[in-house]
Amino acid sequence: MARKKTNRIILENLEVIDAGAKGKAVAKSPDGRIVFINNAVPGDVVTVQTTKKRKAYFEGTAIAVTKFSDKRVEPVCEHFGTCGGCKWQHMGYEHQLFYKQKEVENNLMRIGKVEMPTITPILGSAEQYFYRNKMEFSFSDNKWLTLEQIKSDVVIENKNALGFHIPGMWDKILDLNKCYLQADPSNAIRDFVKAKAQELNIPFFNARSQEGVMRTLMIRTSSTGDVMVLIQFYKEETETREALLEAIKNEFPTITSLLYVINGKGNDTIYDQEVLVYAGEDHIFEEMEGLQFKINAKSFYQTNSDQAFELYKITRDFAGLTGEELVYDLYTGTGTIALFVASKAKKVIGVEAVPDAIEAAKANAAHNNINNTEFYVGDMKKVFNDQFISQHGMADVVITDPPRDGMHADVVAQLLQLGAKKIVYVSCNSATQARDLALLDEMYKVTKVQPVDMFPQTHHVENVVLLEKRDA
Repeated sequence: MARKKTNRIILENLEVIDAGAKGKAVAKSPDGRIVFINNAVPGDVVTVQTTKKRKAYFEGTAIAVTKFSDKRVEPVCEHFGTCGGCKWQHMGYEHQLFYKQKEVENNLMRIGKVEMPTITPILGSAEQYFYRNKMEFSFSDNKWLTLEQIKSDVVIENKNALGFHIPGMWDKILDLNKCYLQADPSNAIRDFVKAKAQELNIPFFNARSQEGVMRTLMIRTSSTGDVMVLIQFYKEETETREALLEAIKNEFPTITSLLYVINGKGNDTIYDQEVLVYAGEDHIFEEMEGLQFKINAKSFYQTNSDQAFELYKITRDFAGLTGEELVYDLYTGTGTIALFVASKAKKVIGVEAVPDAIEAAKANAAHNNINNTEFYVGDMKKVFNDQFISQHGMADVVITDPPRDGMHADVVAQLLQLGAKKIVYVSCNSATQARDLALLDEMYKVTKVQPVDMFPQTHHVENVVLLEKRDA
């Protein structure tokens, strides 16, 4: 079958004028179309090879830089440009914050079209590297080769890799030397596991043929000093598995939770798998303001612990609790926000669709001797209804932290019916947040907006909004 011809065009001397959605740089082509560029910085002048052509825009890659932007910095990581993890590492941090703030402002004004207060300057992260508390790495027996490796005459006999998926390629793994996202002992553990598995001749996994043994490695760290390591094996080979895990345990006595999974299914998600303990506990603890949160292998917890603390403080501050309020915490997850604000409220009721998360929320409440919280499992648009409100009471304050898609229209309608005095809306996607604010505008006025940077070196940005009920 003949391959479809792609109309790739070279566009020369384009000035990059902005950073847009999904972290792509933005320029304009001579014919007026927008050009989204995946590897440039605002202020650059570049030559672009297009990869996609549409009626209103092009997508492309900068193949040459005529003039370098003064916003550029030297990336610290040798894998930058190949690994898709830190796409903004070549832009100074103050400029990253500027474009994140601008995205939030544009979305709220353009999509929301509601009256806005002055938007508070974005809260940057104290740590710009080594800030993640959870990393997942994949094994492969056929590592991704860089252009330099392909062009060189050196024969690469060892194709084993342990690292990240190449963006857009489910079966290609970039072998990592050093990653700047998670603090020590993360890099040391990853390097040791790779070397020891090879020494023991345990075959690395091949995603295409579904062969091999070493599948994934997850490392979780916490501000308490706890460390969790989980290795996922494709099949059980008891002797080598035990030899590897014993070696890890002996090499890193700081590991408080050493776990493994035997997963022979087609994908490597562990949520439907049994997690087995080799050494230590089946959990680690995260701590925040004296509260302890128990985190197991399947738990969701904000990935940047320090900034999560800042985010929760802003949320609590916006709620303005006096100790007399009934609070609803929608999309409560493992109840971290609910438990964090509980001491300032009369009662907090959390709702979440994931049963395991609610079990964790209840366990964390008990562990911290918090008696004024209740947690319920259910699909938000089904469970959050008139009956729920009549059963639990009219909330004074609602905190909502939905997934990227925002709130379902039925949930927004129910909020309008509930008519709480305040809504604190935490969002990881200001575009869907803006859509929801427009729907709430008939009853609520936006009185505070605070963007928060949880993920330096990336385009992602969180945003907290306070809505207060309009005077009747």
